[in-house]
Amino acid sequence: MTWEHAETVDIAATPNDVYRTISNLERMGEWSPENTGGSWIAGDGSSVGDRFEGNNAIGDRKWSAVAEVVRCDPDSAFCFTVGALDNPVAEWGYHLEPIDQGTRVTETWKMTQLPPSLVDAPEERVQGRVSMVAEGMAITLARLKATLES
Repeated sequence: MTWEHAETVDIAATPNDVYRTISNLERMGEWSPENTGGSWIAGDGSSVGDRFEGNNAIGDRKWSAVAEVVRCDPDSAFCFTVGALDNPVAEWGYHLEPIDQGTRVTETWKMTQLPPSLVDAPEERVQGRVSMVAEGMAITLARLKATLES
């Protein structure tokens, strides 16, 4: 079973400016209500296969996860998988489309298997996580838009 969600926003900035901003892991905590930033552990994000450690927090719960870049095209997308490199639990992506007013940014998320924290959880808890991710994506994109348009 997979769970997925996408959110889209138009930003008055070039695709290259948006890409440079979203691929700057140290700054992600400025926009995301869950991710507090990250750092490169292999490569610098310019190549497929580069890896980073992302740091997250929800309330008092804090955790880190390793992610691997699966697409890094400054003209169109920055995407990465999270979890075990040979068996990731989720894929996140930022897809960029040039429009007359700037860039249409679509953030995507797909959970392809349950992370350890949800393996034995009731379905309503899993759906609660899906809802939390969806709300967080909308917040992230609104904050990203405000930053890039200021």
